[in-house]
Amino acid sequence: MDANFYKLMHLFGVLMVFLAFGGLIGRSLLGVDGVRLKKLAGITSGIGLILILIGGFGMLGKFGYGFPGWAIVKLVIWIAFGGLIAAANRKPALALPLWWGVLVLGLIASYLALWKPF
Repeated sequence: MDANFYKLMHLFGVLMVFLAFGGLIGRSLLGVDGVRLKKLAGITSGIGLILILIGGFGMLGKFGYGFPGWAIVKLVIWIAFGGLIAAANRKPALALPLWWGVLVLGLIASYLALWKPF
């Protein structure tokens, strides 16, 4: 497949994960018990995480990077997003720290993807 296809898949997965976090964190901040939203956000984040993983490894292969240090850190961030979505779903009290934490992790992942520092 084309490298741009993997890039599009990766970015679409990122959008899905951030959408899920926004929904769950917003639900918690508003104090709403939206069971349907929790389920939809869980499904959206799960599919998004899979797309991120497939797209990311596809790009690593297409561009011939191997498995450099920056990609390992991005994989750790990916694992953190998977755990944090569960925390956002189960611990409404963590909504505000998660709001900023998710943004910081996204910024770090973006930096690593653009500059590939190591």
